[in-house]
Amino acid sequence: MASPFTMIEVAGREVRLSNPDKVFFSARGETKLDLVQYYLAVADGALRAVHLRPTVLKRFPDGAEGELFFQKRVPKSRPDWLETATVAFPSGRTAEELCPADLAHLIWAVNLGCIDFNPWPVRRWDLDHADELRIDLDPQPGVTFDEVRQVAACVHEVLDDHGLVGFPKTSGSRGIHVNARIVAKWDFLGVRRAALALAREVERRRPDIATSKWWKEERGRRVLLDYNQNARDRTVASAYSVRANPEAMVSCPFRWDELADVELQDFTMATVPARLAQVGDLEATIDDTAYSLEGLLDLATRDEAGGLGDAPWPPNFAKQAGEPKRVQPSRARTEPDEQ
Repeated sequence: MASPFTMIEVAGREVRLSNPDKVFFSARGETKLDLVQYYLAVADGALRAVHLRPTVLKRFPDGAEGELFFQKRVPKSRPDWLETATVAFPSGRTAEELCPADLAHLIWAVNLGCIDFNPWPVRRWDLDHADELRIDLDPQPGVTFDEVRQVAACVHEVLDDHGLVGFPKTSGSRGIHVNARIVAKWDFLGVRRAALALAREVERRRPDIATSKWWKEERGRRVLLDYNQNARDRTVASAYSVRANPEAMVSCPFRWDELADVELQDFTMATVPARLAQVGDLEATIDDTAYSLEGLLDLATRDEAGGLGDAPWPPNFAKQAGEPKRVQPSRARTEPDEQ
């Protein structure tokens, strides 16, 4: 027997949605069709966050609590209107990834089981120069969300001090993201270098609750500023993305003056459309002005002159020039450096 399906008309196209009544989120019983209707309700904001950016297909075919797999290459069987971009990975391999040009691209991806969207910080016309600095606040075990808020407030101060405007949003999971639109003149190495300098400055200002340390054994009960999210091929959930948890929490933009009262559970697939209608799209102006990284790069230069060199990279990257030993500090005295 053929699987049930419905046709969704969006952006002047018809997109097939199979198994529309399949429950994707257990807390309220929301379905695959409910997820589509959510993205239709937040269309402008959701599309802006991924528009013409290479985007990984992060698929949950059985819903938020089912098995996950990443599909970097778009399927060969796809609509002829689907737009793509060919990106290069640190390994030297390439892949043709989804590059959303309109909302139909997002609904097509939802049909494949994509719940959240994970775009690169580049546009398809310049795949080697990021136009977005991404600050990912990742609370370690035992950290309270109030401590995450405090670190976010410090991030706001550091960005301000270095000539950048940050747009905060909840992660939809446990943390907070802050994105800053930047002039697309620096490659991934340069943007990561700026992100590392920012992470270290926040750590200096709030050493009690913030850390830039890559090795888990050094982080303690603090909030990690994950500078490596700015390396090539690293992505984070975009604004208005629903996250794969039973409550269908959303990575939702908020105002800085809301920071003290922000609660992750307040932003869900059930509540965000009404919030958007009430307060408007808080990222509507994110593309209006691109800012320079020069202030943070000057900070990086001062750090390096003071003896702070590069910090560890993720394991799928080749050993970088100036990178410290790629081994846990507690084992560094007994094991040779990995080449």
